[in-house]
Amino acid sequence: MTDEPLVLGIETSCDETGVGIVRGHTLLADAVASSVDEHARFGGVVPEVASRAHLEAMVPTIQRALKEAGVAASDLDGIAVTAGPGLAGALLVGVAAAKAYAYALGKPLYGVNHLASHICVDQLEHGALPEPTMALLVSGGHSSLLLAPDITSDVRPLGSTIDDAAGEAFDKVARVLGLGFPGGPVVDRYAREGDPAAIRFPRGLTGPRDPVYDFSFSGLKTAVARWVEERRREGKEVPVADVAASFQEAVTDVLTRKAIRACKDNGVDHLMIGGGVAANSRLRSMAAERCADAGIRLRVPRPKLCTDNGAMVAALGAEMVARGRAASDWELPADSSLPVTEPHVPGAGGALDAHTALHTAGHGHTH
Repeated sequence: MTDEPLVLGIETSCDETGVGIVRGHTLLADAVASSVDEHARFGGVVPEVASRAHLEAMVPTIQRALKEAGVAASDLDGIAVTAGPGLAGALLVGVAAAKAYAYALGKPLYGVNHLASHICVDQLEHGALPEPTMALLVSGGHSSLLLAPDITSDVRPLGSTIDDAAGEAFDKVARVLGLGFPGGPVVDRYAREGDPAAIRFPRGLTGPRDPVYDFSFSGLKTAVARWVEERRREGKEVPVADVAASFQEAVTDVLTRKAIRACKDNGVDHLMIGGGVAANSRLRSMAAERCADAGIRLRVPRPKLCTDNGAMVAALGAEMVARGRAASDWELPADSSLPVTEPHVPGAGGALDAHTALHTAGHGHTH
């Protein structure tokens, strides 16, 4: 349908400059410029390096996305951008770019939530989200169970990590094993050659008195490090593949067990899994097995849409336009701790038409 909203989305919450273009639920372009290689030698993301990389990549990546989609910037119905959560400096680059394009084109601006975007991206693969949607989001910074009756206005946190997120644990275990950064893909690769039952690592927060939906991976990470240190102290070889597989099994066991319980407890017959760790092959296979056994339908986007990307931001922006949600205004901040309960950041006065937008931008305050 040509009357579906055409929206460009900008994502700069961490080390990926993502620009996506979506028409309704159809993905037209998904351009990404990653600075991961620049961070690898530091063993983790360096915020200042990420911000500078976003500055350099922004305009070329937007131009690449427009060309890939075969549309002109003037054709757009809106500009969406990740307003938070994420690295403050990195977010600022994206928000500033989105404001500049929206101002120059006279288009409405939508500041959206990074986590809600990870849920909404599944619409590009499997169609409209059920309402409510139960989502398990697992990434480098977040491990969360969320119930979303309306992805544009009502997202409710059921549980989250109390220490290390799953992605952080993957990075730290990869470092212990000398496998490099980022840890998720390389641990997954080694784990395929290992025995997931070789070592019984602990399952955090799974006792009868523990929080039902919260996650903890710090103890697991420490247990892996101590196991490896003990082997090395004894002069024994460290079976890297077995350690990777056993660690990965512990993480995916806890994630899927709690997600299935959340679905059952809340009467939801489907589960959506998103975020970078959702690209993990064992998490996908275990979730499929356990969901099938429990009679729950599983929705997981293809791996490229699980990691940070502009398509997910554009998808949520298109949904905001389609449902008539208020646009953001020129005071839109970059909020590194934007709560998931705020899927987007509407302006105080609601949506601005092009004339008002231009007037406001010319006379607004600078922060």
